[in-house]
Amino acid sequence: MTNAVLAMLKKRRTQYALGKALPISNAAVEALIKEAMRLTPSSFNSQSSRAVILFGAESDRFWGIVTETLRAIVPADAFPATEGRMKAFASGAGTVLFYEDQATVKGMQDQFPAFADNFPVYSEHSGGMAQLAVWLALAEADIGASLQHYAPLIDDAVARAFNVPASWKLRAQMPFGSNEAGFAEKTFLDDAQRFITLGAN
Repeated sequence: MTNAVLAMLKKRRTQYALGKALPISNAAVEALIKEAMRLTPSSFNSQSSRAVILFGAESDRFWGIVTETLRAIVPADAFPATEGRMKAFASGAGTVLFYEDQATVKGMQDQFPAFADNFPVYSEHSGGMAQLAVWLALAEADIGASLQHYAPLIDDAVARAFNVPASWKLRAQMPFGSNEAGFAEKTFLDDAQRFITLGAN
């Protein structure tokens, strides 16, 4: 089966070996991220997803904040491995911080009270789609990335450092950069464990 979307999904892989030699300009990367998020669907067209896009020294500063936050809670004997992971993320060219705007979520709850309990869930769906959309756009441009989750431990320090609006809730972090290593073979669960198809014939 030939399908451009499936081909992009196959190309998207987790890359931990990141470098700073991006194949396109920072401006082009920024444009890719913005357009991918603009085109991502959201429930009731709420457009609740937000992003802080960090390049170079600003990305390094972010991972420094994460490192120092973790230093305070990770046992000393385990910290060298943690610090090594942070250095690997910081070795990339930049980082996307993915947020969901809680003011938007609250506005949708007020506007559609019958669905109020569901809008936080819808917001998480939108955020996940935005993250995948950005990841696909980066992969198609031959830019490596991974998805990390250090919230809520780092939320307050990051908000202060980068002047993030109070209503934005941090959901994920995506370090990105040049691919400095290949990818291992990806394995999959058997289809029988994942899918039920009815009425196809």
